[in-house]
Amino acid sequence: MSPVKMTPIERRAALSLASIFALRMLGLFMILPVFALYAEHLDGVTPLLVGIAIGVYGLTQAMLQIPFGMASDRIGRKPVIAVGLLIFAVGSVVAAQADTIHGVIIGRALQGAGAVAAAVMALVADLTREDHRSKAMAVIGMTIGFSFLGAMVAGPLLAHMIGLSGIFWLTALLALLGIVILFAVVPNPKKISLHRETEPVPAKFSEVLRDGELLRLDLGIFVLHLILTSSFVVLPLALRDAGLDPADHLFVYLPVMVVAMGLAVPFIIIAEARRKMKQVFVGAVAALLVGQLLLVSAHATVLSIGLLMLLFFTAFNLLEATLPSLVSKVAHADSKGTAMGVYSSSQFTGAFAGGLLGGGIYGIWDGTGVFLLNALMLLIWLMAAATMRQPRYLASELIQVGDQDEQSARALAQKLLAIDGVEEAYVCTDDGVAYMKVDRKVIDMEVLECYMVSENQA
Repeated sequence: MSPVKMTPIERRAALSLASIFALRMLGLFMILPVFALYAEHLDGVTPLLVGIAIGVYGLTQAMLQIPFGMASDRIGRKPVIAVGLLIFAVGSVVAAQADTIHGVIIGRALQGAGAVAAAVMALVADLTREDHRSKAMAVIGMTIGFSFLGAMVAGPLLAHMIGLSGIFWLTALLALLGIVILFAVVPNPKKISLHRETEPVPAKFSEVLRDGELLRLDLGIFVLHLILTSSFVVLPLALRDAGLDPADHLFVYLPVMVVAMGLAVPFIIIAEARRKMKQVFVGAVAALLVGQLLLVSAHATVLSIGLLMLLFFTAFNLLEATLPSLVSKVAHADSKGTAMGVYSSSQFTGAFAGGLLGGGIYGIWDGTGVFLLNALMLLIWLMAAATMRQPRYLASELIQVGDQDEQSARALAQKLLAIDGVEEAYVCTDDGVAYMKVDRKVIDMEVLECYMVSENQA
């Protein structure tokens, strides 16, 4: 909103915290394309336990990410993030030294227990002004996407060079590097505040959990990450059985991931700019369903697997981008952080469920059963998505309005609601911030800026 650029401190905060996210993402996902292939030497290995090892990080992450975020409000962002990264490093060492599948499962569970995502996002909010916060979040979002791509390519290469245990040792080093960046590069916040657009507010949980539209989106991210995890119980083995050496799997993943990212972009633009969100969204879910059904009978050749992976990741990238956007559109102005917290927990729970169900079914009924499971879950999601409401094309907007008592906050909220294009407004007396949902095609931002006070005034 403001023509003033991000300050050097804001840019340093965004880039350094994005790098911490990236290091952690690389550590979590480098094993995704290789674990099923390289776990066969572990004692006690079964398809079920392979699936649990791949997805168990999601269970501990889902359980602990909100408590970690809330703890950071009380004892500080950096201490909580450092502890989380240290737990992540310890889990990586446990997995690296394990010679049984059970030891790897314990290590992966510890990796997920270092659930720092919510605390990192809260620190981003502490270090950026309201009118630049979305830019910092966008930097982190892009970093997560590129980190996933890098993990998919680096995993097969590193597994061939240093083995599965080597990847876990590298992951531990990446976590320790994250701690160094945290204390050496990330700025210290002047104060710690509760930010309703990035953090859960306990009083808002019941409201969020009763919202049918938000629950549809929570179901969506649950299913999306369920099929992602369950698919990687099967796909690496299918590529190997089709005759592709595990060391060469990156030559499938690299072009598939790069091209899929490019193919998803036009659809994202159509969904947002042309306001065709529901049509594009439902179409992507349908494309995933078709792809899983085709994989039932077409996972015997490298070409067929590669083409269907291209369809999968095009739709996956599209949905990964549109689902958070829909949550932001649907959630009320003062409960976006709470809605995103529940959404993220659903995502990680889906990853665990995918590993558990994918591994279990693969042990009974090979890859065909896993792809049929995925198709069934996608059919349920498709029915839920098809009946969703057309989203309101509203963006979240924050302005600093200074100290307010309850009466003046209510009066200011009414004034903001009277501005054309402002559909929701809530003025929080705790942080002196007005949380709004606005239609950017209607609102005159200069009118809104009249109610904004400088940081010094606040």
